[in-house]
Amino acid sequence: MSMNIAIDGPAGAGKSTIAKLVAKKQGYIYVDTGAMYRAMALYLHRQGIDPTDQAAISAACEKPDISIRYEDGTQVVLLDGENVNGLIRTEEVSRMASLSSANPDVRKRLVALQQKLAAEADVVMDGRDIGTVVLPDAQVKVYLTASVEERARRRYEEQKAKGLDVNIEEIKADIEQRDHQDMTRETSPLRQADDAVLVDSSDMTIEEVADKILSLC
Repeated sequence: MSMNIAIDGPAGAGKSTIAKLVAKKQGYIYVDTGAMYRAMALYLHRQGIDPTDQAAISAACEKPDISIRYEDGTQVVLLDGENVNGLIRTEEVSRMASLSSANPDVRKRLVALQQKLAAEADVVMDGRDIGTVVLPDAQVKVYLTASVEERARRRYEEQKAKGLDVNIEEIKADIEQRDHQDMTRETSPLRQADDAVLVDSSDMTIEEVADKILSLC
């Protein structure tokens, strides 16, 4: 039986960074769910589907097979067996992904593909509804959070390091708005699964958070 680790939490909590580190330490596959949505968008784009045509998107999304594997320590996103790593970050794909990811049929299809992947391999998956919807039977579930102030500070430092002119109060307001949207949306709202362990990383280093999750394994 495969081992599944589900990490959920709000924006800016460090889920992806932690999930990648835990996967690396355990030798598991880190499932980049966002990359899977982009691979679906690439498929739809190649089919010449209008990004605003939800009916056409619903009809087409059942066809492709999308998976993730590791080759020489690098994550490879596969679309019908083709490595599409270098093709899923273009502007056209981003636009299609932004519109198609909101489609309930696309979401349903990708959740099924993510569940298939988790049934076949040891995985670490992060998101908003992994422990509640995508992997409700995951052996380890973590709800990773941090104070709004700490999440805003981290994002501010991140953007400053990239040379961007940013305002910490604007970042904080943006995070609060995102939290509200994530927690009140109709489909799969962000919430802590009943059997998830709460980890508040406000005063913890990345290594400390990873070690805490590894101790749960």
